[in-house]
Amino acid sequence: MAVGPPTGGSGNPPQAPVQPHPIIAPSPLFALPTLNFTASQVATVCETLEESGDIERLARFLWSLPVAHPNVTELDRSEAVLRARAIVAYHTGHFRELYSILERHKFTKSSHGKLQAMWLEAHYHEAEKLRGRPLGPVDKYRVRKKFPLPRTIWDGEQKTHCFKERTRSLLREWYLQDPYPNPTKKRELAQATGLTPTQVGNWFKNRRQRDRAAAAKNSSQSHSVGSAQKTTTTTTTTTTTESSEQDLESQDENGIQRLDADKEESNARTHHIDKASRALCVQTAAMRPPEELRPSVAPAGCDRVGNEQRSVGLRSECGAG
Repeated sequence: MAVGPPTGGSGNPPQAPVQPHPIIAPSPLFALPTLNFTASQVATVCETLEESGDIERLARFLWSLPVAHPNVTELDRSEAVLRARAIVAYHTGHFRELYSILERHKFTKSSHGKLQAMWLEAHYHEAEKLRGRPLGPVDKYRVRKKFPLPRTIWDGEQKTHCFKERTRSLLREWYLQDPYPNPTKKRELAQATGLTPTQVGNWFKNRRQRDRAAAAKNSSQSHSVGSAQKTTTTTTTTTTTESSEQDLESQDENGIQRLDADKEESNARTHHIDKASRALCVQTAAMRPPEELRPSVAPAGCDRVGNEQRSVGLRSECGAG
């Protein structure tokens, strides 16, 4: 009779106890993944992904890079890698990381345009979020004044409205040739100035609007000058007429004044004559003899009667004799 393995009550053979798996403790010297590319190869990949505009793939590639590697220091000094990190930080909204990268590392002039645009746009975005409304031109100007470009991404050349004077001169030259450039010319001009085609299009649009506004202003000023000249002529004629009337009135007043003066002089002369006549009468009265010495003057009729009486008397005396 064969002896088999002991069975349980149910007729099944008993199960052997399960042995636990040993737990392997992590070693402090656990090796991290090593970098399979050189620093120059990583920089080339970053530049390629940047030019393609695939920010998501660029972010995944940077995230896949190991933290500890002999080439990490070299990668931290690579401008292409630093620029790629800044681009990813900008598009993911990590503006503090963006500012830190741009302020701590010196970039060449070829990278200034793109990095400056990201610096300003990040500050604009933060200001809009803080104020709860879109920024106007004056608001953006104040933000630029408050957060000037760091010298790590700026060569010190004076800027006007975020465009260098050299860039503005080139834009003006193209504008004089063609105020309405097509998309191909916009791309060519963008490559020549370091701007984006959108920035070039906005500059041309704003310039056309300014020129139209200036032309309208000059036209209104010319119309105003013509109206002012007509008004000046009318005013001059009115002023001349008023001056003539004033001259006539002045002449009339002068004539009246002269007549009054002549009248006053005549009255004064008459008064002087009257006064002299009264003085002469007084003198004449003073020279008259007294009343008893003054001969009596008989009236003309009395003299004739007296003479006749005397003649009669004489005749009678002669007859008597």
